[in-house]
Amino acid sequence: MQLDQSSPAVWCKGLVRTFGEKVAVNNLDLSIAPGEFYGLLGPNGAGKTTTIKMIVGLLRPDEGRAGIGDCDTWKDPTLAKSRIGVLPEEFNLYERLTGAELIEFAAAVHGVDRNVTADRRDELLCLLDLEQDANKVIGDYSRGMRKKAALAAAVIHSPPVLFLDEPFEGVDAISARLIRRLLQRYTETGATVIFSSHVMELVEKLCTRIGIMVDGRLEIEATPGELMEKFDASDVEGAFLAAVGANEPTEGLDWLKSPE
Repeated sequence: MQLDQSSPAVWCKGLVRTFGEKVAVNNLDLSIAPGEFYGLLGPNGAGKTTTIKMIVGLLRPDEGRAGIGDCDTWKDPTLAKSRIGVLPEEFNLYERLTGAELIEFAAAVHGVDRNVTADRRDELLCLLDLEQDANKVIGDYSRGMRKKAALAAAVIHSPPVLFLDEPFEGVDAISARLIRRLLQRYTETGATVIFSSHVMELVEKLCTRIGIMVDGRLEIEATPGELMEKFDASDVEGAFLAAVGANEPTEGLDWLKSPE
C-alpha cells in the first residue's frame, strides 16, 4: 500500500487532550511527509505518547483532527489502522501463542495472503534472530524477544506508516542493532516512521527530522544538524537538553558519598 506522495503521510490539526485539569496535548499541529524518519522527543510527561495514541486511533482527542494520508483517523478508523503498524511503549501480547503464530495472527487480521505471510514471517524471524525461538510461546520470551516479535507483527502487512514508542527500551545491544537494521531496511522502501525515544544517540543516527514537545506543545522542528547548530551543541543530546531547558544540578547531595 502506498500513500499519495504529495500529501502528508501523518498529520494532526489543533489536537487537544486533557486528563482532568492536566492538559497533556495543547493545540498540536503536525505534518510529516512520506518517507520521513521523524523523531518525536520530549521530557517525560511532554505529551508524546498521548499524541501518538490519538493519531493511531487508540485515544480519542478532546478537540482537533488527526489522520494518515487522506484518511481522518476518527472518521474512518478501520482504513486508518490498515495503513499503519504500531509498536506501543507498553504492549500486551497473546501469551499462549508462539512467536511465529503471533506474526501469522497479525497478518491474518490485515488480510495478508497465507502464502505471502509464510515468506514474510520467515524473513522477519531470520532478520530479528528469532528463528530458534519461533515455536516457543510468547509467555516464555524475554522482554527483548517480545519487543522484536511485536515489531514483526507490526510490519507483517507492510504498512506505509510505522509508529514506534520507545522501541529500544529494555532491549540489549544485540537486539537493538537488529531492530535498527530492520527499521533502516524499512525506510529504504519509502515508508514513514514516527519514532519516540530517549536514546539520543539512535535518534541522531536514524532520524531525518526531529520535533521536540514541551508541556503538550510542539516547540521546535528541525533536522538533527539544524538542531545542533541552533543550540551550538556537539550532539543531539546536548541540543535536546538545551531546547527543553534542562539544567544539571551543581550542588546538593553532599551526603551521597562513601562512609569514612
